[in-house]
Amino acid sequence: MARNLEGEWDYIVCGAGTAGCLMANRLSADPKNRVLLLEAGGKDDWIWFHIPVGYLFAIGNPRADWMFRTEAEPGLNGRSLIYPRGKVIGGSSAINAMITMRGQAADYDHWRQLGLTGWGWDDVKPVFRKLEDHFLGDSEHHGTGGEWRVEAPRVRWELLDRVREAAVQMGVRPLDDFNTGDNEGTAYFHVNQKKGLRWSSARGFVKPVIDERDNFDLLSGVTVEKVIVEGGRATAVQFRQGNESVVARCRGEVVLTAGSIGTTQILELSGIGHGDVLQRHGIAVVKEKPGVGGNLQDHLQIRAIYKVHGIKTLNETYHNLFKRGLMGLEYLVRRTGPLTMAPSQLGIFTRSDPSQERANIQFHVQPLSLDKFGDPLHRYPAVTVAPCNLRPTSRGHVHIRSADPADKPVIAPNYLATEEDRQVAADSLRVTRRLMGQAALAPYRPEEVLPGPVIGDDAESLAKAAGDIGTTIFHPVGTAKMGLSSDPLAVVDERLRVIGVEGLRVADASVMPTITSGNTNTPTLMIAEKGARMILEDGRG
Repeated sequence: MARNLEGEWDYIVCGAGTAGCLMANRLSADPKNRVLLLEAGGKDDWIWFHIPVGYLFAIGNPRADWMFRTEAEPGLNGRSLIYPRGKVIGGSSAINAMITMRGQAADYDHWRQLGLTGWGWDDVKPVFRKLEDHFLGDSEHHGTGGEWRVEAPRVRWELLDRVREAAVQMGVRPLDDFNTGDNEGTAYFHVNQKKGLRWSSARGFVKPVIDERDNFDLLSGVTVEKVIVEGGRATAVQFRQGNESVVARCRGEVVLTAGSIGTTQILELSGIGHGDVLQRHGIAVVKEKPGVGGNLQDHLQIRAIYKVHGIKTLNETYHNLFKRGLMGLEYLVRRTGPLTMAPSQLGIFTRSDPSQERANIQFHVQPLSLDKFGDPLHRYPAVTVAPCNLRPTSRGHVHIRSADPADKPVIAPNYLATEEDRQVAADSLRVTRRLMGQAALAPYRPEEVLPGPVIGDDAESLAKAAGDIGTTIFHPVGTAKMGLSSDPLAVVDERLRVIGVEGLRVADASVMPTITSGNTNTPTLMIAEKGARMILEDGRG
């Protein structure tokens, strides 16, 4: 028998990740609103949540990571991938790449063309600007004074300068800023940091206000078991706290912000989803929503590695204790250097072939190489040049494995399932080889390690190689997609209301109908900001 939590809330927000921290901040800004924020993870009181390079220690660590894995993927030649998701206040923004990337104006204009009023580029750009405290200052494209700090990187590598020069030689234009609506070009990524420390959603939106607002309650270390729906309306949330089930009552709205994996789990455990999935696990169907858990999209990066000669990379520094000590000293004294590094520093957005209407592949370039996260860096100097397909046509799914909320879900991204995606993968490896063959890099004699010189240039060989070395870049979206009520697979409408269930909304990356052309953390914040505005507007009648 579940225990009732004393009191009643106007809003209950499930998931204190990127979206949930912002959502709770906005809803609790009015002292009349009593807000409860629930988070399965713990506090971000570990040093590696704050030193930027700490993602190397956080990913794959149960203190910070849900430790998910995909199913064996046919498109990856039967491989299963680790699938990191942040399990801490701040969610994935506490362990991610810290890259600020809005995507392309055409991404949002496409959403508007799908009939989603209010989601075009001209609609969302002011929202992005309001969120920011940008180092470039207030301008047509950027804002200042917001909670989301954006800074320039605090480390520079000559090798990356040369790769950028090679991209220009290949015909890619140099840029200073990827976030103006058209990101085709090459530039250094702007990062979510402040004075050399990671700037997570928790640091931006929760910590400054939680102690000052008596109407804002945060419970961490609790796992949502289900949303309780009575008479077609969400009225409460049941969660596990230690060994006890607890029910929190809600007189206003329940907002799901647990991400494309967690939100799907909560919906299905609540009886909202595809009837066949729910019945298979003995869950009564509260609302038949066949689109829940479908439409999963992710960016698959193909981690090409090249040995280089006569130029510095992080690999050799990593294996030299004295140089590692100097890195630590530089960080302590100046808050600069390799310990401030995002996983990728240089970006290249270009087209996999000339027929593409706009940039459709993104390169993450790193002055280092390793087999996988958690492994040591290689002992030879190398650069990783990893293209990804920005707008894959393959669609996967996420579903609960059982009715037990503690069970990890079934995650099947279905990478490289379409001929179009396999063609883009092959073409992107051809572009990689052309990039690394430019004159700017010739003095450093790049040698292809992966996929390797034995791999031919034919599409079949390159697509298979992409399956062998491709891995997630941690951008799952779309599993509770926005759509018109006429779309049987739509889960929420353009105001993020779960279609057919009163008092329940979703405001995270799961609502994206199609994935944005770049890293997805900043678009997720924008979705939460718009969602909060809608909730408050509707609450005022």
